[in-house]
Amino acid sequence: MFLIVNECMQPSQKKTSVLSYVLLLVSVMSPLQAQPSDSLWKAGEKHLKNIRQLTYGGQNAEAYFSFSGTKLVFQSQRDSFLCDQIFTMNLDGSAVKLVSTGKGRTTCSYFLPGDTSILYASTHLAGDACPPAPDRKKGYVWQLYPSYDIFIADVNGGITQRLTNTPGYDAEAVVSPKGDKIVFTSLRNGDLDIYTMNLDGSDVRQLTHELGYDGGPFFSPDGKRIVYRAYHPSSDKEIADYKELLKEEKIKPMNLQICVMDADGSHKRQVTHNNAANFGPYFHPDGEHIIFASNMSDTSRIPMNFDLFMVKADGSHLEQITFNETFDGFPMFSRDGKQLVFASNRNGKARWETNIFIANWEP
Repeated sequence: MFLIVNECMQPSQKKTSVLSYVLLLVSVMSPLQAQPSDSLWKAGEKHLKNIRQLTYGGQNAEAYFSFSGTKLVFQSQRDSFLCDQIFTMNLDGSAVKLVSTGKGRTTCSYFLPGDTSILYASTHLAGDACPPAPDRKKGYVWQLYPSYDIFIADVNGGITQRLTNTPGYDAEAVVSPKGDKIVFTSLRNGDLDIYTMNLDGSDVRQLTHELGYDGGPFFSPDGKRIVYRAYHPSSDKEIADYKELLKEEKIKPMNLQICVMDADGSHKRQVTHNNAANFGPYFHPDGEHIIFASNMSDTSRIPMNFDLFMVKADGSHLEQITFNETFDGFPMFSRDGKQLVFASNRNGKARWETNIFIANWEP
């Protein structure tokens, strides 16, 4: 009906038929019309209201709320920067400010308690230039830059502390809502595992030990659990392929499952069970539901289409949240659960353009 309405409104169309007018009248009177009609909202997105676009152009992703809920920190490839740098902005998209060094490549930023310091991973100690992009001869892969280390910077961009100083990839760090621990992913022991440490980098503890990739962790609202993405190869071929890529400091993220464990690494359990790439999990403030991105709707599609889904931590009550035809990912709820921030290709002016959006959340 929406297509018919739009066609009827075009002046270039021929005189509309009686049937078209009837359909127009029905669509106007239908309760479906109570939904937003702008281009940011997609049919079926009943939990999202008043979607606002915060960035315009370039590659923008992984936007996360400050502890006060008044600002966002995110990574962006924009302007003269050839690879991602870290920025902050207000919730309306204003006051965008560079807070990383502007050198090397950065990823995975997060506010620390008090909102005067920011945590992020960077390669800048290995050189000012962007490290080379991964070779795609083996398909779509993520590069595990060994020069990534985790740093703390003030909100003016000055590095105040280096938290990791071990060989291999250290990144994907976030802070517990309780403000007492950092969880991160590291290759320091020869495999991709999840670790925790204190805010000053002390008391490092390894939480996962299974062969394969464990990463992208986030704490539950009470800080007692961690949700993460995982790929654990099982067959001889899968294990061989994984180890071969790992030697090249790469991983192929084509089959990732959402998992949950206690904050000390105990009681691991798998939440999703499919053949999709599931990533970017985040707990709802109720501590019972997890929102994440997945291409489970059509794993054969190239380019892949990712939408947001919600599931209970026990794996039940799966629900699709977004219905965009391209990419939606990296969701995060505000502490009160009233807002959702996420990255999306929707409304892009160029191919693969990714921007940050924020919406009111309707239970």
